[in-house]
Amino acid sequence: MKQLLAAITTIIALNSCTQDKPTITENSEIPAIAQTGQSGVQDDVSNPNIVQVASGSKDHTTLVAAVKAASLVDALSNAGPFTVFAPTNDAFDKLPAGTVENLLKPENIETLKSILEYHTYVGVLKTDYFSDGQEYEEVSGQKIKISIVDGKPVINGKAHIIASIPTSNGIIHVIDEVLTAPTSN
Repeated sequence: MKQLLAAITTIIALNSCTQDKPTITENSEIPAIAQTGQSGVQDDVSNPNIVQVASGSKDHTTLVAAVKAASLVDALSNAGPFTVFAPTNDAFDKLPAGTVENLLKPENIETLKSILEYHTYVGVLKTDYFSDGQEYEEVSGQKIKISIVDGKPVINGKAHIIASIPTSNGIIHVIDEVLTAPTSN
């Protein structure tokens, strides 16, 4: 009798579990699930990442537009750690007229991506780590060179670090020039 009661209870329980679930047949449509990358994660509690910090800066609207156009938002939102040398809007304004607009065109996205990858290092480089003559290989595969001028680091003999901002996935060094990779002969 106990076995019969247990079997009936199991059948009732199984039946009630399946009554609330939709039945999917061969011709049923399965609802699409929105797919987003790391940048789609909403978190108002943790420290902001590199993209979130840059997006909140009025001095980096050109850089943020370029990161979006090059589809690098998710990459720079990941755990990292990364060091990003972030040119200000004024730094981009120093480029020849039309350069930024041209780079933002769909046919030039790979060039833009390469330029942005030249501004990114995998790992955290604090200014305390820099010494004269050091070189660091960027994501692009090309190296930047550090020199120390008046006790402060200068990148590629031209770009000065204006500020350094720690983020949840690395550090941003705000710079006053757009870095240009050395040309190979």
